[in-house]
Amino acid sequence: MLLLKNATIRSMSDSVCKKGKTDIFEGNILIKDGKILEVSPQIELPESADCLTIDVNHNLVMPGLIEAHCHMGITEEKKGQEGDDCNETVHPITPMLRSIDAINTMDAAFADAVRAGITTAQIGPGSSNVVGGQFAVIKTFGRRIDDLIVKFPSAMKIAFGENPKVNYAGMKTSPATRMAIAGMLRNELVNARQYLEKQDKGEVDYNLHYEAWRPVLEKTIPLKAHVHRVDDIFTAIRIAKEFGLKMTLDHCSEGHLIAQELAKEGFPAIVGPDLTTRNKIEVQNVAFKTAGILAKAGVMVSVTTDHPVSLIQSLPLCVGLSVKQGLSLEDGYKAMTIHAAKICGVSDRIGSIEHGKDADIAIFDGNPMEVFTSTLVTIIDGNIVYHHDTVKQNEKKMVCPKSDRKRL
Repeated sequence: MLLLKNATIRSMSDSVCKKGKTDIFEGNILIKDGKILEVSPQIELPESADCLTIDVNHNLVMPGLIEAHCHMGITEEKKGQEGDDCNETVHPITPMLRSIDAINTMDAAFADAVRAGITTAQIGPGSSNVVGGQFAVIKTFGRRIDDLIVKFPSAMKIAFGENPKVNYAGMKTSPATRMAIAGMLRNELVNARQYLEKQDKGEVDYNLHYEAWRPVLEKTIPLKAHVHRVDDIFTAIRIAKEFGLKMTLDHCSEGHLIAQELAKEGFPAIVGPDLTTRNKIEVQNVAFKTAGILAKAGVMVSVTTDHPVSLIQSLPLCVGLSVKQGLSLEDGYKAMTIHAAKICGVSDRIGSIEHGKDADIAIFDGNPMEVFTSTLVTIIDGNIVYHHDTVKQNEKKMVCPKSDRKRL
């Protein structure tokens, strides 16, 4: 067992705190078998209990942070073309590709994520294809990808606009226009729907290409739409509504220009990366204000680094810059915890500190959105996978340093 004592807890759960109170309080968290067993102001264990205690020393305890969209381990750092498995740029429609077959957990970015308190990431193919393949939600510490999976498949990547258009126009094949991108996607969805109807009746043989669409068409996972411009956002929504599908709006760079319309449509947005250059025509309106404008309109928002476009460890700082530009502090915390978990479809397991959920926890010596804040301890599945060198440790106890920094 693991006991966190004297903690300032931001649980991100309404069920943990009393009615009318915030979810910030002095308390304790008991962890057993990788799950959160109890969250309470007082937890007393017998001296004979086999338990490691962490004296948090009133530092900030949060759910482990969640990156809702990135390419960590599938576009590796330091390795160039040899480590880049992000885009299969030989055919524009590749739904059967599985990200888990290309994610290298030995990529240095995983260690950076853990040191930043990021315990979970949704990882998948890039945006060169109209249909890129299947994303996965995985934990950020471990060697074997099969042991890290929280949800697979978690989404089907589709892309609109500049990337597929530019990639395939150079090959003198479709798609060379936005019309072709939308038309090819519609045609693929029609074919997939017809296949599933026939396959369920035993009229056609199993086909891996179209079988990959089953969880999308059965609405157990969303389309994950790469969209920057206003017109591409509306095209993605038009197609999702035509086929009655779930969808997330990834990047959503011009979302602030149509915030009220997006709120009415009800699709969540994963905003960013904003900590990067405006290196393409369609990202000329990228701004940290987007997340706040969307959230205030009523859109559920998360924030992405799109690693390696911007570095995975900058996630809390990107959220902080969004808060600086209008996102509320509370929505900032939600963007990298419970809202990210809901958007990724895994809020039953992660995203908040409450009984029964995975014991994925980060301890900070201040607000993680502030640049001087350090991660003191990162816990994944109840295991301490990182601790700062200022954390003192012996056989039965760890003690976090006192901090006079603002924690919330």
